[in-house]
Amino acid sequence: MKRWVVAVAGIVVVLGPGAVYSFSLLSGPLAAAFGWAPGEVTWAFAIANFFLAVGALAGGLVSDRQGPRAVAAIGIVMWAGGNALCATLAKTHSVETFYLCYGVVGGFGCGMSYIAVLNSVIRWFPAARGFGGGLVIMGFGLGSFFYNAIVKSWGPFAGLGSSAQAYLTALAKAEAARTPFDASNYLLPQSGVDQFMSLFLFSAAGFIVIGCLACLLLRDPPVDDPVYSAQYEGIAFTLPQTIADARFYVLWSMLFLNALGGVTIISNMLPLMRELTGLSAGEAAGLYALVAVCNGLGRFFWGALSDRIGRRVTFAILFGGQALAFVVLDSSGRDVTIVMVCIAFLLLCYGGGFGVMPSYNADTFGVKNFGANYGMQISAWGTAAVVGTAFISTLKDATGSFAGMMQPIAVILLVAIFLPLILGETEKGKLGSGSSASASAA
Repeated sequence: MKRWVVAVAGIVVVLGPGAVYSFSLLSGPLAAAFGWAPGEVTWAFAIANFFLAVGALAGGLVSDRQGPRAVAAIGIVMWAGGNALCATLAKTHSVETFYLCYGVVGGFGCGMSYIAVLNSVIRWFPAARGFGGGLVIMGFGLGSFFYNAIVKSWGPFAGLGSSAQAYLTALAKAEAARTPFDASNYLLPQSGVDQFMSLFLFSAAGFIVIGCLACLLLRDPPVDDPVYSAQYEGIAFTLPQTIADARFYVLWSMLFLNALGGVTIISNMLPLMRELTGLSAGEAAGLYALVAVCNGLGRFFWGALSDRIGRRVTFAILFGGQALAFVVLDSSGRDVTIVMVCIAFLLLCYGGGFGVMPSYNADTFGVKNFGANYGMQISAWGTAAVVGTAFISTLKDATGSFAGMMQPIAVILLVAIFLPLILGETEKGKLGSGSSASASAA
């Protein structure tokens, strides 16, 4: 029973930080509030993901030794604090301040809470690591689903979204015609700016209250219980041993490529949907709210499935499925149904990569130092956010369209299918055996 209490508490803890995936819902109003270019706004998401990786490494190192509770709580406070500090933008209008508050402070805290919860819960399910890790990461993915629903039900948001769409449309027309753009005619009034920034304050309050209360229930399994203590025997790579192992770089590359495809979609989801379907901002936001749940459900589904069919086969399916979805999306012909089915599937697979990889890492390198080992591997996520953002921003500036990214990413993912196939199969979530030396020779 205790492991289910910890698992549910862990899911609740990461719901708040998971709201980082709702960034595209906020990006339009942010641009219209301060006159920022869409590309400038998108970089905040990339910075948050990069520092999420930094926070995950720091939090993983500490939680391996001190347990999950304090690390997760500090992470929640930083994530909430970063959001609260964003309210200062109402006066400064500085994009650098936003990068610091939301990206650096918030992203770092997001990573700390994420790894602390994952590090704890995966230890409570030694014979089904894909299932246990998938549960937690599902909570992180579902954070955006719940946050989207809450924000969209907030009365003023509809008006703010409409004003933001008018700003973005006028900007796009001016860029297409290569004429000067007078942003002052489309910016939100100061009252609208203040109203919008209050959303960050309210969000921060909710994040910290709910998250910190749930942190009180986090704990590692008892080391004197043979059901759980056996997993610390045998495979137990330290961080230096892990990064000296060639398999780490194959796993790192797999996580990087899986995240690359997803990040390019999620960070620009609403403008991409409008371009591919011709929908209004409100219609696109409503449809995205329906499919955003796939980001969370995919983490649990694919993680649990990998316990049955193996990690490498699961990852090969994820890469192949995403490659096919990008090809279909590129030839959708503005068919709303096809676009939404493809986006739902891409979110399912993007989340699935994060659902499978923790157990893949734990099966390969052990759980004793999982926080540090997987915290280091999450650097692939942060790197993908930066590379993906630079890629899509450059492409958008050069072509004026998001559509050109589809085929290159499809080719990359198709080639990536071979990465998991060159690795030996793990024990599908079961306890490892043998020494770290023998494991490194496998």
